[in-house]
Amino acid sequence: MPTEPAAAAAPRPSIWQAFTQPAAGTMAVFGFSSGLPFLLVAGTLAYWLKEHGVVLSEITMIASAGMTYALKFLWAPLLDHWRLPGFRKLGQRRGWLLFAQLAVAAGLLAMAWLTPARLPVFIAATLIVAFFGATQDIAIDAYRIEIAPIEAQGALVATYSLGYRIGLLTAGALALIAADHVHWPVIYAGMAACMLPPIAMTLAAREPEVLRQMPPRWLDAMQLGVIDPFVDFFRRYGFLLALLTLAFILLFKIPEQATIGGVMSPFYRDMGFTKTQIGAITKIYGVWIGIVGVFLGGAMVARWGAWRSLAVMIVLCGTSNLLYLLLMQHHGNLWMLTLVISGENLTLGMLGPPTVAFLSSLVNREHTATQYALLSSLVNLPGKVLGFFAGEIAMAVGYGGFFVITVLGIVPAVLLFALIRKRFRDGGYDVR
Repeated sequence: MPTEPAAAAAPRPSIWQAFTQPAAGTMAVFGFSSGLPFLLVAGTLAYWLKEHGVVLSEITMIASAGMTYALKFLWAPLLDHWRLPGFRKLGQRRGWLLFAQLAVAAGLLAMAWLTPARLPVFIAATLIVAFFGATQDIAIDAYRIEIAPIEAQGALVATYSLGYRIGLLTAGALALIAADHVHWPVIYAGMAACMLPPIAMTLAAREPEVLRQMPPRWLDAMQLGVIDPFVDFFRRYGFLLALLTLAFILLFKIPEQATIGGVMSPFYRDMGFTKTQIGAITKIYGVWIGIVGVFLGGAMVARWGAWRSLAVMIVLCGTSNLLYLLLMQHHGNLWMLTLVISGENLTLGMLGPPTVAFLSSLVNREHTATQYALLSSLVNLPGKVLGFFAGEIAMAVGYGGFFVITVLGIVPAVLLFALIRKRFRDGGYDVR
């Protein structure tokens, strides 16, 4: 379902209305549910395995279960076109979401019961948590898109992000602090109990009112669920505009994604900062600045719409990587580090809601889960590839050269944005 024609565009809600809609509170709880299992199969799990005496090579392999999240588009069609037996009364979205949440809770309890002492079955339980954690992400993204119009998506992303970060803090900082006082199985059992409020919210939430085709034959289901989502995108927008849009999606978040990889930790250390300073400023202070940015971004979408907000934030967020050049001139200066992280995390947070609202506007609600999973994966792919080679690039051209290269990625993205916005406007779509 493409964006609505500009002539038929509904008036935008006020910022207050956007953030006080009932779905905003629902998405905050769902965000917590989404963020909680992520670290429990990755970073937090690595501490437990290390304390249990598992060797480093095995730790990194086991903690790579989180890679499941990058592959979730492979089974997203199931969530669009197949209803789970026993959960059909809840509807398509809530049925899958409840099933995934119950599976995550059961997987965490299994990890607590098995412990790394029974490593093979413990790994199987870890994979269950990772797989169904990714599955609930698919269901939540689809639910968010279908429960409210595009102009309200920024606020929903903001409240979702708040809940998500609280989930990360619970599974990260809180779990590590508790590990100094209680055994790891108790912690993981407690994390399973933390899934109860999201489960209750799923039961209480309303199902989106979207009519879907449910093909009777398996071949028809494969056609509708796997092939049609790809064909539909090109059919609705035309081959050239679809290609230009996909090219833009691939490019505009390169500056952000390129600095998420392993290059930043060595950079901070080379700039003369201690691990305590880096952790306090980038991991604690920076997270909350990012949350402020997310809410500002949500307000921008409510006021200006997805397209205008995205245009502004592509430039601001992309050029924020140049702030690191200032840090290179002030080695060990904690105030400068705070300033740089403030600017980078604030603009990064502000980019999130326009990005999600823009991608949400492109999907057809007949294929919500599949198309959004694919588009959101494409957004992050090129930057992650650049981040993979970041170390070699930084060694060749220096840290400063690397940051400048990441910023140059926004030049073709801005040109493509201007081109596709004109074509969408000429096609009668709302591109505010």
